[in-house]
Amino acid sequence: MFFSTSPLGGIISRSSSTQVKILAPGDSKPQFLQKVYRGIIEEEQDPGVGILRVNFLAVPPEAGMTTVTLQVETEADKFAISSNGEFTTKVKLDYDEAPHNYSVEISISDGISRDTAVVEVQVTDVNDNSPVFASGSVTASVPEDAEVGTNVTVVPATDKDSGFNKEIRYSLRGGEGRFTLDPVTGQVSVAGELDRETKPEYNLLVVAEDQGRPARTATASLLVRVSDINDNVPKFSEAEYQVEVSETESAGTSLLALSAVDPDEGANGAVTYSIFQQSPSSDPAAFELDSLSGILRLVQALDYSEVKVYHLMVQASDGGVPSLVGNSSVVVKVKDVNNNPPEFSKESYDVAVFENLASGASILTLEVTDRDEGGFSNGYFLYDNDTFDISKQGVVSLRKDVTLDRETTDSYILQVVAVDQVTDGLSATTQLSITVLDYNDNSPQFPVIPAPLWIPEGDYSEETPKEVFAIVPTDADLGPNGEVTVSLAAPHPLFRFREDGMLLAVGPLDRESRETYDLVVKASDKGSPQRENITTISVSLSDVNDNRPEFSSGSYVSSILLKDAEKGKLLLTLTATDRDAGNNSLITYSFSEGSSPYLALNGETGAVTLTSDLSDVTEDTTLILTAMAKDHGRPPLNSTARLVVNLRVVSLVEGVAFRSPSYNFSLSENQPAGVTVGNVWASSGNDLYDVAYALKTHSDLFSIDADGAILTKTQLDKEEQDWYILEVEAVDTRTPPTSATAVVRVQVDDVNEAPQFPTEVYKASVFSIAPYKTSVVHVKASDPDVGDEGELVYSVSAETSRYFDVEPSSGLVYVVSAVGQGEFTMQVTATDPRGLHATTEVEVEIQGSASSSDVVVISLNQPANTVEKKVPQLEESLGSALGWTVSIIQVSSATGGGPESRSLRETPARTLVSFIAMEEGGKVVSSEEVIKKLQSQSASVKAELVKVFGDSLHFDVELPPQSFASDQAAVIALGVLLALSMLGLIVSVVLIVR
Repeated sequence: MFFSTSPLGGIISRSSSTQVKILAPGDSKPQFLQKVYRGIIEEEQDPGVGILRVNFLAVPPEAGMTTVTLQVETEADKFAISSNGEFTTKVKLDYDEAPHNYSVEISISDGISRDTAVVEVQVTDVNDNSPVFASGSVTASVPEDAEVGTNVTVVPATDKDSGFNKEIRYSLRGGEGRFTLDPVTGQVSVAGELDRETKPEYNLLVVAEDQGRPARTATASLLVRVSDINDNVPKFSEAEYQVEVSETESAGTSLLALSAVDPDEGANGAVTYSIFQQSPSSDPAAFELDSLSGILRLVQALDYSEVKVYHLMVQASDGGVPSLVGNSSVVVKVKDVNNNPPEFSKESYDVAVFENLASGASILTLEVTDRDEGGFSNGYFLYDNDTFDISKQGVVSLRKDVTLDRETTDSYILQVVAVDQVTDGLSATTQLSITVLDYNDNSPQFPVIPAPLWIPEGDYSEETPKEVFAIVPTDADLGPNGEVTVSLAAPHPLFRFREDGMLLAVGPLDRESRETYDLVVKASDKGSPQRENITTISVSLSDVNDNRPEFSSGSYVSSILLKDAEKGKLLLTLTATDRDAGNNSLITYSFSEGSSPYLALNGETGAVTLTSDLSDVTEDTTLILTAMAKDHGRPPLNSTARLVVNLRVVSLVEGVAFRSPSYNFSLSENQPAGVTVGNVWASSGNDLYDVAYALKTHSDLFSIDADGAILTKTQLDKEEQDWYILEVEAVDTRTPPTSATAVVRVQVDDVNEAPQFPTEVYKASVFSIAPYKTSVVHVKASDPDVGDEGELVYSVSAETSRYFDVEPSSGLVYVVSAVGQGEFTMQVTATDPRGLHATTEVEVEIQGSASSSDVVVISLNQPANTVEKKVPQLEESLGSALGWTVSIIQVSSATGGGPESRSLRETPARTLVSFIAMEEGGKVVSSEEVIKKLQSQSASVKAELVKVFGDSLHFDVELPPQSFASDQAAVIALGVLLALSMLGLIVSVVLIVR
């Protein structure tokens, strides 16, 4: 607190006070806190970079003091200072071209007082200068024989930076490893062998790199020229020159131009020529060589009778010091005048080659001599052949665009003429015979093999094999190349081939286990290399009656209350199966042991029924019989089962029993799971005991609940299975419990679906003489429905029915009136009971080339249905025996009766077969000629028919009446045929189905 007194001249003194704030220590002069400040800055930074902040003391302006001023007193063009003491640059500082250190005086002043200080600024170097070569392009020379390590030149560089930034390291690029560079001094020296003739100069790149971070580099190009030394001997273009000179040539004739090359430069590469030896020698020399041009000339005429060949030794010398010399030789042949014809070494040549000789391959050389000078060297050959070529040297070869085939041409004969020269040539002739030998170039070929091959099943073995079919392949080659063996591609336990190609069955074959075998057959020849062919055959087994019928159970038991008995009541059905096929699997049931007047057995169905109502039975009776199932094989096989029938007066069982032993239910197909099929009911016979139900069969498709209701577990499809036989067991709670079973038959009812034909168009043909009811074609539609729903009715339009009609039930299209000839198209419709239908088209070709007088009739001691099934085989066998094409018109039974007369059990049988025969080209053979051939060749005809119907076959020729003219006979024959048709005795057969 500051006090002041002001004398006012009054009596009483007065005073006042004010507050003073002390702003700085010491005096209030502005002053620096240091006399020397030091800072460091890198060169080349932009102006305005701060180096340091100068600290100082000064009274702030807000205290009423004067504002202080800071300024740079020296080097003011390079540095500046702000009012708050920030010391900065005003220009870029260069370490390389300017001082490295600055002492800068600065001052501070408030206008009254002033203080100074010094700022020491150190400028540090940065790598801002690249190395610099004294010259960007340097050329140096080095001799090509310079040794490794020889110095070539120095390529120096400098750098204006300091420290590591100016230290330089050198490297070399290029030079193919022939030069090296000292990394410190820049000295270039030889690092590998040099050869001017290979490479006369090298372009190198010298790289100088300083050691700054980042480093800077510079490059200079260095051209090193390799100077020549005389290190190459002149080299002639040929080690030996040859020239022919006619003895008629005159002196001065140029014979040959020699040439030698020296890759050296200048005088080292200048070549001069000379002859230093002639053999045989002569005086004067017979030849001269131009020293500059190398042209060899004739000095004097030559005489073939004295010297035939001269040998000259020549040299080429270069102009180097010392001179290098290269040598060569010249053979001069004295050419004679042509006066001797050529001569073959043989009068004829014989040679054999294989047919697989490669195109262009050589076969032999024709040796030709000529006593004239040069022999046959200028000769040529004349020949006329487009398969072989003969070169000027006499080499016979197969033409490049030709191959040999022994199977086409097995030998060639050439007349060859040798002519010794083109102009006024003399000639000689020889014969060349070329035989083509076989090469294994043809694979074995299989014959036509029936498909399939049939063989009866049987217990065959290696000791007792069965012949199946002989397969004998062919091969167009010769000798071993054409010898073929046939075998199975892989060993088979059941089949093998005999050496003669016969396929044998050598293992047990069981049709019931497997019906067909597909075998891979290999045919191999004996050539080298071996060739083979592969084919696949199918062997099918025909059935032999080797399986006995098998009952579904060894014993059958049935019980019935007398009160339920009635005549014809079904007690049970015997069921037996036979694994054989055809008649061998047809089964007839009978009682073999025991009999009863109360029981009847249906031989076809196996149904056991009552013959009466059992009114004369008064007590419990048990009937025990033996049932036999016999097949229709030859000989037949059989098996037996025990049959027990209990006739009960009061009760059938002691304990639980079903109300009915069997139940029949039905439901529509495709219903969802959980639908109730029906209910069964069983009683324990006593209210003290309960009954539980269980399914013993088809539990995957059905279930049963505690009340006896049978439910489905999945959708049922009639087309997959239309009947299910369920076995339901009822068990009571007695101790021990009693049980009973009931059979539940579930029929799946059909949901109607439309029928379908398998093909859109049926094609057939029939003769115009075909009588009424003659079969044309059998159309067949399929219906996925079963039962009545799947029974189809076939029909044609009313307009069509004038000429053709169809059997409603079978779909057999037959002739009504086939008058005329040509094409006829009809529509056949198949309709199911609910009206759904399908339509197909039938195209019939009516052939009119035959008349009724051409029809021939024979009779066979075979059932009509058997003959019907074998019409194609019958046509083939008759055609084979007669040598014509046979077409069967109709097959009819001659024994009378209804359809049952066609069954296998009807004997004896007699069937009439009507047919016509045609020659090649379709011309019909007259019946008289056919009958004559049938009678004259009856033995061969019967042999062919036996192949179809067996050894029991007998046939007769049915002769037409002889008392009528031919036209009358034709009318009567047609009338007879029509009458037989109308009586229903004609069984339709398919004539021609394409």
